[in-house]
Amino acid sequence: MSVPVSVAQPDAVRRKVEAWLGEDDPAYVIALTARPEWPTEPVLSINGRQVRVVPCHTPLAARAALYDRVDGERLVLLTELTDSELGDGLLAHLSRQKVRKIDPWDLVRQLFGGVTALDPTLVRVGRWVADALTDYSPADGWPAPPGAILTRDHALRSLTAELLSLPAAELDDSGLVQWSADACRQLGFSTLPDDVAEGITTHLVRTAGPVAVPIMAAVRAGHGVDVIPLGLLAGLLWPAGSDRAAEVAAAIGRTRLEPRFGGLRLDPPQAESLHRAAEAWVYRTVDSGDDGRDEAMRMLRRAENIAAEIGITGLLGASAVLPSGFLQRLRSFADAVRLAVPAGGTALPAAVARAQSALATVEAHRAAEPRRLETARMAVRLLRWLGSPDGPPPATLLDALHRQVRQDGWVDRARLDLFAGDADPQVAEAYRLLHRAVDARRSRHDQQFATLLAVATSAETAPGALLRVEDVLDRVVQPILDQGRRVLLLVLDGMGVAAATELAESITRTGTWLELTPDGGPRTGVLAALPTVTEASRCSLLSGRIAAGRQQAERTAFQQRFPTGRLLHKAALRAGAGAALDSEVLAALNDPATPVIAAVINTIDDALDRSEPGVTVWGEDTITAVGDLLASAADRVVVVVSDHGHVVDRGPESIVLPSTSSENRWRPATEPAGDAEVAVSGSRVALGDGSIILPWREEVRYGPRKAGYHGGAAPAEAVIPLLVLTAGDDAALSGWSGGPVASPDWWREPLAEPSPPSASATTNRRRPRRPVEQQQPASLFDLTAVPAAQVPPPAPAPPDLVAALLASERYAQRRDPRTPLAQERVASLLGTLLAGGDRATLDTLAARAGIPAHRITGTVTALRRLLQVEGYPVLTLDPDGRTVHLNRALLIEQFELEAR
Repeated sequence: MSVPVSVAQPDAVRRKVEAWLGEDDPAYVIALTARPEWPTEPVLSINGRQVRVVPCHTPLAARAALYDRVDGERLVLLTELTDSELGDGLLAHLSRQKVRKIDPWDLVRQLFGGVTALDPTLVRVGRWVADALTDYSPADGWPAPPGAILTRDHALRSLTAELLSLPAAELDDSGLVQWSADACRQLGFSTLPDDVAEGITTHLVRTAGPVAVPIMAAVRAGHGVDVIPLGLLAGLLWPAGSDRAAEVAAAIGRTRLEPRFGGLRLDPPQAESLHRAAEAWVYRTVDSGDDGRDEAMRMLRRAENIAAEIGITGLLGASAVLPSGFLQRLRSFADAVRLAVPAGGTALPAAVARAQSALATVEAHRAAEPRRLETARMAVRLLRWLGSPDGPPPATLLDALHRQVRQDGWVDRARLDLFAGDADPQVAEAYRLLHRAVDARRSRHDQQFATLLAVATSAETAPGALLRVEDVLDRVVQPILDQGRRVLLLVLDGMGVAAATELAESITRTGTWLELTPDGGPRTGVLAALPTVTEASRCSLLSGRIAAGRQQAERTAFQQRFPTGRLLHKAALRAGAGAALDSEVLAALNDPATPVIAAVINTIDDALDRSEPGVTVWGEDTITAVGDLLASAADRVVVVVSDHGHVVDRGPESIVLPSTSSENRWRPATEPAGDAEVAVSGSRVALGDGSIILPWREEVRYGPRKAGYHGGAAPAEAVIPLLVLTAGDDAALSGWSGGPVASPDWWREPLAEPSPPSASATTNRRRPRRPVEQQQPASLFDLTAVPAAQVPPPAPAPPDLVAALLASERYAQRRDPRTPLAQERVASLLGTLLAGGDRATLDTLAARAGIPAHRITGTVTALRRLLQVEGYPVLTLDPDGRTVHLNRALLIEQFELEAR
């Protein structure tokens, strides 16, 4: 009796017939065991031969088929009948005189080029593999296996690649994620029978890992194009650790997400692998160009939309890539800033430390907006400044000037970013509160400076070590010429100390130009003429005496002072098409007979009228004339000054006071000075008949509104920066040496997380304040000189570990007697690293060890060689090129030190 059999698949029948025709069998008829059903066209054309397929329920139907066969036609009989049921008469006409079976594995051997054997593990996978390899065989056939045996991996890899339209080499997690972004390629997989889809998924788990399960589940559920957005959310819904409220929200979100995976409940490894793969896709795609960034942003927006649909937007702050995650982190940071802003006095260290930690979370976001991130960094710097004691008022005008150069100018730089603010109201409110607290302290400083300025100007006090703008030619430029060096004097009209800190960093960043300071001490500055406008202060600078005038007066006075020099105003610097500088300017720069060239650059001052000086980062890329001139001035000492600084417009916070003149920041002394003003008179007042009224509050103006103003008595206007630069030679000038790190501690060094130590420990940890500078003997340049060794605060005593290292035998063996690092320097560098949790920035190391800023990289390199035993690096440098890490355990092991 016949046994029920399955329906023969058309492809399986075709493959079987192809194999039969290849046997050179003389028979014209083949009977195949199959259910007698044929859903498609009965006549096939196989290898140029006509083949008719006939379902045969009975022997009579088989005989009728044989009778109806035309000459040259081959027959395929599909029947459930056995050999005995057909009888010998019919069997005599059949291939091999029997009913043959469609063995799927025989077809598989044929499809893979007639391999001699099958991997037993392939057969054990199941019949579905053989059927699928038959049904989905590509037109050009399956790729031949490397040997005579068809392995499971080769067969399944070939089948999977064909069904997913994905190259076999891309059957990994990144390839699958990329595949999921293509809806057309997913369509074929979503229509596969369940057994085939499940089998392919199982194979993909072996090749791509657990990420294959959620990806293929989402595809089969009709959400394949959302795999990447779902993966981005998976990191939020299966968090490694979170508070209870977040865990409840995540659990609800996981439940709401299950339908998008076809009801599959992901386990943590699957969710984590999907999350990693999705984030990796975002990073790769963003880096691939503009089109990639657009595609990545589309996926990020889709993820946020899904988050809104399932009600988990409150968890997006944990995402390191979603734009809403950045905003949530920034808002959390703003909350920390708001809580750290002091109501009065200094900011609490614990609150500042919390704001620092919140900033680190913002910085960790991969989609952080650079401008908003930089503003957040400036906010933390200002909090650290507010967390430091304000100290007593300056005793002299020189002290007040140095406070602006070494502290408050950096405050102004950060304050300008903070004033520009943020688009988010919650963040903006925190910045407003912080800006108000900073302004309160800075206003006290401004008033102190203006008071000292008025007193010194009226008293006609001798300048002493104070450098005035009319003294720059005699006390800075001429001594350089006297040493046989030529000078390029760059006058950046309107540049204050804040802008100069940015410009100095830009010029010295590559190491081509080095900054020199008096005797290697901290930067000094120059006092502008009054009022602090171009007509008075720039003319005084270029004349070498207090004077007022415009370009012609400047040219005449400069030519009298330096008959063989050149003064270049804006028009003289312009060149024709294709040239950055006029050929005459280049010739003058290279002419040994032109000892001094002064170039006036108006970029910053022009911005006060027609741009946004408060949000511009002033460097060689924004003041292009500086870079162009420096490129042709490598054999000159470059002196960078300005004629005055500026203050920016305060918008609705501005205070407009009445005046009989049209000047913005000074007025004639026709009325007494008000609370925000100071009366100034004396020989250094070049306008207003020697007696004028100057505002010290930055919000005050008299004239029409502009982007920025100058003329008043605020230190941001009256203190002129001074930078002296050489091309790689820190010993170029007697009396000047490579400068230390210019930024103050609070600018670059995070505040340590406070702990409840003893009172004595607290006292020891706090670094002593820098003493108020005393009058110094006049140097070659008659400027205040502070020895480099006095710049950084005293280093704490070396820890026991450092002392043990310096006393060890191996350390003594490794010291190079030809170029040894001083023991004290090694102790200071390692002590700084140990105190900083085994890490510190190069600037911090330079400042703490008293090393000139341009030498710290070489010093750290020498220390790395000294401590590197048998090629194992005890010191490493971060990819950012600025942070040094100490491997404490390796240091102890390599130098056989007892752990401390």
